[in-house]
Amino acid sequence: MDEGDDGVIHTRGLTKRYRGGQLAVDGLDLTVPAGSVFGFLGPNGSGKTTTIRMLMGLVEPTSGTARVLGHAMPRSSRAVLPRVGALIEGPALYGFLTGRDNLLRHDAADPTADPRTRRVRVAAALDRVGLTAAAGKKARAYSLGMKQRLGLAAALLQPRELLVLDEPTNGLDPQGMREIRSLVRELASDGTTVFLSSHLLDEIEQVCTHAAVMTRGRLVTQGAVAELAAGARGRLVVTTPDTGEAARVLKEQGVGDVVVDEDRVTGDPPERDLAEVTAALVTAGVRVRGLGLERASLEDAFVALTGEGFDVAG
Repeated sequence: MDEGDDGVIHTRGLTKRYRGGQLAVDGLDLTVPAGSVFGFLGPNGSGKTTTIRMLMGLVEPTSGTARVLGHAMPRSSRAVLPRVGALIEGPALYGFLTGRDNLLRHDAADPTADPRTRRVRVAAALDRVGLTAAAGKKARAYSLGMKQRLGLAAALLQPRELLVLDEPTNGLDPQGMREIRSLVRELASDGTTVFLSSHLLDEIEQVCTHAAVMTRGRLVTQGAVAELAAGARGRLVVTTPDTGEAARVLKEQGVGDVVVDEDRVTGDPPERDLAEVTAALVTAGVRVRGLGLERASLEDAFVALTGEGFDVAG
């Protein structure tokens, strides 16, 4: 099969049921296009990490299929994994070794790595994640953000066609988050496909070209990020000093989910023409300073799709 046919990751009916009957992933059909930065989004516990572990051949699916770089997993793990860099559930580090020695040991354990270029590649990976100055420090003295960056450096020791990152900015301060996100964008511009799981909406909005949304083990939607946001309806916003009266009139006009916030009243847009809504407000003596539709954000789209809130900010 041509790898281009199905994308870099392709699953059909992928399902994982744990002993005791708990369904962690339920019939997942996922397609990750080559060259994309693909956000795998969902609240914690929605099945993201279990899916990643199946894709990487660490967990056997109960049913369904997963193909990575055109090969069936977990059967083809030995052919696929050398072409994939992964950071899953935090990096496994030796606290008594320095950052540099952790990477040297990690590389030495990789049968596909060339020992002659090891030191040069380790130095380049440390530089890429901004850890050159801390390379001689013991890993146990690293902050959580530094450990996360060292794990990412390990995934970058060799050129990779696919980078799989499970919550790569977890526990990072805002500066660390920005650094990791700009690194992801850089890697993608070099042609690496990046598959990034996150429970943070703005992470997906800032760095991803495509996204899929999981909730309770099921895939709710997937597609280009811009299209997902466009699919959600915006909010009607009325700016007025007469918020109480405006809220009453809007409800009469069929506006749902009316919320009053200082001098703004917002709600779901009604079916009728907005000119009629404006006329009704004016007739009721409401002083309308502004009336319009706010563009839907990715957050609106996901909350509408899943019925759950997400962590929006880092």
